[in-house]
Order: sequence, then C-alpha cells, then structure tokens
Amino acid sequence: MVRPDGLPGEVPRAVGTGLTVRAAESSAVTVPRLRIDRISKTFGRARVLRKVALDLHPGEIHGLIGQNGSGKSTLAKVLTGYHAPDPGGQVLVDGTLLRLPIRPLDARAHGLAVVHQSLGLVNDYSVVENLRAGRLRASRFSRRIDWKHELAEAREVLDRFGRSVPLEAKVGSLPEEDRATVAIARAIQDAREGSGLIIFDESTRSLTRRSLERFYEMLDEVVSSGTAALVITHRLEEVVDAADRVTVLRDGCAVESGLPTAGLREADLAELVVGHRAQAARDVPTHRLGRGPAIVETEDAGDSPEISGTADGSAAHEVSDNDRSEGPDGTVPADSSTPADSSTPAGGTRPATIRLTGVSGKVLDQVDLRIEPGEVLGVTGLAGSGYEELPYLVAGARPARAGRFTVGTTDLDLTELDTQRAIAAGVALVPEGREHAGLAFELSIAENIALPRSQGHGRWKPVNRGAEHSMVRHWIGALDVRPPRPSMPVGKLSGGNQQKVLLAKWLATHPRLLALHEPTQAVDVGARQTIVETIRSAAATGCAVLVAGSDENELALLCDRVLVLRDGAVAEELTDRISPDAIVAATFASAARQALRPSARAQAEGVAATDSDTAAPAGGIDDSAVVPDGAVVDDRDSITNSDTTTVDDTASATENDSATAGDTDSDTARSERTDSGDAPASASAASLTGAG
Repeated sequence: MVRPDGLPGEVPRAVGTGLTVRAAESSAVTVPRLRIDRISKTFGRARVLRKVALDLHPGEIHGLIGQNGSGKSTLAKVLTGYHAPDPGGQVLVDGTLLRLPIRPLDARAHGLAVVHQSLGLVNDYSVVENLRAGRLRASRFSRRIDWKHELAEAREVLDRFGRSVPLEAKVGSLPEEDRATVAIARAIQDAREGSGLIIFDESTRSLTRRSLERFYEMLDEVVSSGTAALVITHRLEEVVDAADRVTVLRDGCAVESGLPTAGLREADLAELVVGHRAQAARDVPTHRLGRGPAIVETEDAGDSPEISGTADGSAAHEVSDNDRSEGPDGTVPADSSTPADSSTPAGGTRPATIRLTGVSGKVLDQVDLRIEPGEVLGVTGLAGSGYEELPYLVAGARPARAGRFTVGTTDLDLTELDTQRAIAAGVALVPEGREHAGLAFELSIAENIALPRSQGHGRWKPVNRGAEHSMVRHWIGALDVRPPRPSMPVGKLSGGNQQKVLLAKWLATHPRLLALHEPTQAVDVGARQTIVETIRSAAATGCAVLVAGSDENELALLCDRVLVLRDGAVAEELTDRISPDAIVAATFASAARQALRPSARAQAEGVAATDSDTAAPAGGIDDSAVVPDGAVVDDRDSITNSDTTTVDDTASATENDSATAGDTDSDTARSERTDSGDAPASASAASLTGAG
C-alpha cells in the first residue's frame, strides 16, 4: 500500500505489503504498538541477540522466524522481563519508553501478554484454575471465590476457541493440543480493545490444522480492534498465510525486519532462515532414502553390507529378527553399538513384517494394520480420530482395551504390554511432548542417549564406558547435535537439538519398530531436514517406521503409505502419489485446505493489486519496497509469489522453484495441485519449511 506524500512519521510503505487494510491504514498515521531498537543479549561468551530492531503496528500479525537457537525465544523473554538485555537498547510501547530490564508487572500494565514455548501451565491445577489465575474474584464479604462465575468465564473463553476442554480436569492429564488451547485462550482473554500486544512463542505447534484455522480466526477478531500479535513459529505456512509482515533472525541478527509477506513463498522464507536454499530431503543418495520397503541384503557370510543409517552418511548396522540378542532380563545389551548376534542367513533375507491386530484403545476400535520392514507408514486424521494414541498403545505407554502385536516369532498381548516389554521386543517410541515425556532435562546428552541401553545390563554386568562413550559420540555426530558436547545438560539445548537427542536416544537401541508422534514439531528448517533424513535412513536399514502426525507435508515427504483414521477406524489408505492435498482431502473430506486467514489475506492482496494498478510510474515510489525499519526489499527472484499468487511477473521465480523441486526423483512425494490448476509445489520443500 503506497502512503500519500506528506504524511508525517515513518517511511512510505511498498506496493504489495501483506498488511490488511485495517493494519496498513492504522500504521500510516499512528506510532507503532511496539518498537524494539538495538536489543542485544549475551550469556557468558555467547551473544544470542545482536542489535535486533523491529516494529509492530496496531492491528498487525507479525511473524518472527529463525532456526533453533537464533534468539527468538530469548527476545520474547526480554520483552516480558524474564531476561535483562545488554545496555544500549530501547523498547517502546505505544511511544512510551520502558525502563530496562522490563519488570513483568510493567509489561502486563502496558498490555503485553505472552504464551511461552513451555506454555507456562501448572500441571497440578485444573483447567479453570489455570485459565483464571490472577483473575479470580472473591465475594466482597465472605472473601470466597465464586466458582460458578469462574467456570462460566472459563467456558466462555474456550467456546470462543471452538474446543471442548474439561474445565475441572488437571492440566497435566490433558493431551498437548488441549494444553496449548488453555495457554492460548488464557492470553487472548486479556486482550483489550484498541491496545495491547500478545506474543505467541511457538505456542501453536501442538495444534491440528482445524484448531490452527480456528486460532487465526479468533486472533483476527482480536487484532481487528488494534491489538498487535507477534507470532514466533517454525511453521512457515503460518507466516505466508496469516502474518502481515515477518522478521527473520539468523545467529541473533535480524537479517530481514518487517518484510511484507504478500507474494512470499515458504521456500523464500526457508532460504532467508538458513541463508541458502534448503536441500530437499529426497535429494540424498537413493540407497539411503529409497521409496518402498527396504530389503536388508547380506553379501557373504561375515561381510558387512554398506548401508548408511545415519544423517551424515556413516555406516549403520543391519537389524534383522536374529540381530537382537537379549540380556538376562529380556532387554537388549548396551555394551556394544552393534547387535550381539548377526546370524542373518546369506542370500538376501528380510526382517519379518510387523502386524497389529484388533488394536483398541480409548478411541481406536479394532484396527488392523501391517508395516513392512523398511517401510514408513503414516497415520493421521482429525483431532480425536484416534491416530494420536496408536504409537503409545504399540509402545505400552498407554493401556489398550484389546489388540495383539506380532513380529517374527514374537506375539504380544497389547493389554498386558508395558514399556519395558515393548523395548525388549524392539519397539522404540519418540513421543510428542519432549518436555515432559521423553527427555530428562537435568541429565546430560550422553546420559539421555545411553539411558535405554543401560537398562539392558544384568545386575552383575558392568557398563562398558568406552563403548558407551563411542556410541554417544556417533549419534551426536550423526544427527548434528549442537553443541556437540556429551556433558551438556539437555535442558540447555534449543528445541531442535533436544528433538535430535530424543531421536538418537531410541535409534541407539536399533529398534525393529520406530514409532513417532509429530517428530518434527517445533523444530527449525535445518533440524527438520536432519530428522527427516535420519528417519528415512533408519528405514533403509530395515527398521519399520510408524509416524503419527497432523502435518500433511511431513507425511507426504516421509511416508510410503498413509492411513487416514475417522472415529477410531481406518477410513482410507493412500499409497500412490501421496501429496499434502490428497492427505488433507482424505482427512477433511474436502478438495483443498482453507487458508489460515482467508479474508485478511484476500483483503491484503486486493489492496496490493489496486495500489499496483494506480501507482504512478514516475515521480512516485518505485518497485523497491522500503519497509519501516529501513530494510530495502529489491526485485530479487527469491522474494516472489506463492503458488496461488495474484501478483504479475513471477515467471522467473516459478521456474526457479520448479527447477528446485524437479531435482527430486519422479517417485518422491509431491504436492501437485493439478486439479485446481495451481503450480506444483514440492512436498519435500513444503515439509522442510514447517508447513502445518
């Protein structure tokens, strides 16, 4: 939107801005809702933030993206008083200079609310107590809390979100999506009309597609009154679909500040985040990431086949039915990084098929499925369809009503299965919530990775510390854990590196079945690529993989087959030409997914098109987009339009994108929106950019 000449304040805004009409007009004549200037933060010798500057306008949804460890969460904590910034910076709210370090009470007094990455919930409190904390009203005379009133207030807040959460249930007993819903609703309920700022620090990571759409519908209502929102996320689809502008952090620096999102693609943002065009996960050697069930072949007796099983290309060992030598207590020994028994017969054999029969849980009802060795099977569906509980039932982490698990000669009753028996049978579970189920944050990287294997020792069998140290070093290198220090406490790592440690912890057991729930949730582009490659490499060695997830791009990239569940049963099986739109269509029974902010995005693009038509070619603002923070956006190819763009002159950008996508094999998973006439989009690129 081109500002009229002569208006005081900030520099003119460019044609093609992503701001809605409301946000654009308000930003043209008012001071920023939030202005950050030269904010830095140093921890010891590590400088996490380097003179970061950005503005948030009234009525704006502003995206903040970057790799894990780039400083996004640190900036949010500086704004809410958790961290004190280095001297020399400034923070202004509605033109008022705040005293640094910011006191939490001052932040709240100026209308700053935050939903942290950890959600900030008290697990032992009920939903209503968490929602109404700090807002409870007591009777004037008796000083007793009116719980009927509080329950009604809490119910009204959750009704706005379109979700039914039991108000008197302990928050600690809720699934991740419901926990995120409670935290987000608590922040939004305090939004005051015409003022305030809400910061969402990766708080949408646990939301399903439908909940994400509802979240942005409600957030659009909130910002329509003038409240601003800063959304920190790894899901680049959120930025493209829902944000008005975006700031990109890399190594603590704002490499782009206030960049309008209109016309941007996820691939463009991914390139800004990592500093180069992200490599598609399928662009790795085919012997590592081949489609279809992998046959683990043996050459001659005593020879080791050259099969890579790690992200860095180092050799990994085959795993067959006979490759798991059990210790005295029925678990796998941990004194060696290789299976104790390698009696697989020569001549090209394959591990046994894994069969699940009559699996029933809280929602699942008599589900039968099979997973071939080397196959990656995805399961998905709407929230509550039952797909979320399947990995936990198979791993003995949740009680099953019925079902059997069969692999080779092993036949287990799921109703009697616990985690120890599942691990002994070769099942490894990578759960969704690494914060409270999966990692011991107070323990080191080495202790976390070695923990499942150390349980395999008999009472009198000492731990081979040398072999354990070598194994830990191997997996740290294989998954590129940063920093590569085995003694580093896991709690001090970024979210993406924590997820790598969690995956390494279970891959180190050489499982027959690797069950994962949302394996790339809340990780950056680079970490997502490493995790995807590692999972496919594990499958290439003969491991069966079960992925339960709501990210259709991730499933299209990873899976050989996808099962769509409805009402606790398998409703559809996708095998050939698995694409994100095909998964969405099967899940929602519709041809295409809804945009996260369809009305706001259409309004913004309509303004951009109108301004482009009416802009004077001479004497006015040229095509170089000058953003409020002074960063110039030129006509470079990387900043082009999306698949469904309405902006002209994007042929060269489309060709560049198609060339990148075309480097993958013809049988890889892609998002080919041919039915609607849209240009093809690489599923691997979409997944690596974190689309939800």
